Amino acid sequence: MGNPTINDVARVAKTSKSTVSRFLNGYTVKKETEQALRSAIKELKYHPNVNARRLVKNHTRAIGIVVDDIANNFYSDILRGIEMVANSHGYQCIYYSRTSNYQGEYGFMDLAQERQVDGLILVSFLKRSRGLIEKVKALSTPIVLIGDTNKNDSVSSVDVDNEFGIREVVHYLHRIGHRKIGYISGPEEFSSTYWRRKGYEGALENLHLKSDPSWIVASNWSEEGGHRAMRELLNINGITAVIASNDETAIGALLCANELGYQVPLDISVVGFDDIPVSKWVYPPLTTVKQPLYQMGEKAGLELIKKLNGEKERLPERLLIKPKLIARQSCRNL
Repeated sequence: MGNPTINDVARVAKTSKSTVSRFLNGYTVKKETEQALRSAIKELKYHPNVNARRLVKNHTRAIGIVVDDIANNFYSDILRGIEMVANSHGYQCIYYSRTSNYQGEYGFMDLAQERQVDGLILVSFLKRSRGLIEKVKALSTPIVLIGDTNKNDSVSSVDVDNEFGIREVVHYLHRIGHRKIGYISGPEEFSSTYWRRKGYEGALENLHLKSDPSWIVASNWSEEGGHRAMRELLNINGITAVIASNDETAIGALLCANELGYQVPLDISVVGFDDIPVSKWVYPPLTTVKQPLYQMGEKAGLELIKKLNGEKERLPERLLIKPKLIARQSCRNL
């Protein structure tokens, strides 16, 4: 049996060849039709003829995805989301890791200008320079950012709403009786450090809770950093809860509290951020904020496909996806 064709997909999905073509080229179809097409493509193991398309349209049918560190498992859900969208619309993904290129994102943007890929998605949670953002704006090739935009909302980008996530944590702790809440901040080179701290300070102000600079301790987002920061916060009289700005830090804080004779959550409540897999296996299981990583990749992929197809109706230039509070056993009512 030969390779399945677009006609086979149309037959199994009970739709027209033109509808299949529209879907594969990134255009919107009815929800039920989209589901039928995805099912047919999966059942038939259909793969578009990339070489034929390239000859006809002078396109590579490839999307370049540049990641800080391709070996970091944190990015896996984002990449899965991008790849699902890209593959379902007839594009292949080519991955590049910034750790193997001293030029960073600047160097990889040349791939787009040289037409080695049809479009780019840059994935980084490090702060981006104004110069890089200006270069992104000047490119004629479609490009979408995941992460920081140097506070420039005119660039197409997708990110987690970090400020909202920490605000949710503060409001949650307030609802269960906490009034004196410490905070472990993160490294300054990450954009989310700024937004998460802003969320913490803004929520305290909104709830008319007392704040004190000594209640905020910096860390390097490691277990060791969380351990050191927690030791400092436990020396402050009256703090009943500590928010760590990532889960590794929160795990270090849990260990420190235990070593110093504190019981979590009986004596002190602890919250993290990210919902990494191990967060539900530590003791006590960690209350945290789940990042919508797959959805971020999916939204970025869809935005790039629409740009590639010249569609005018796109996502807002900067789309912030709200994370979700996951309440476990590391916090208690007062």
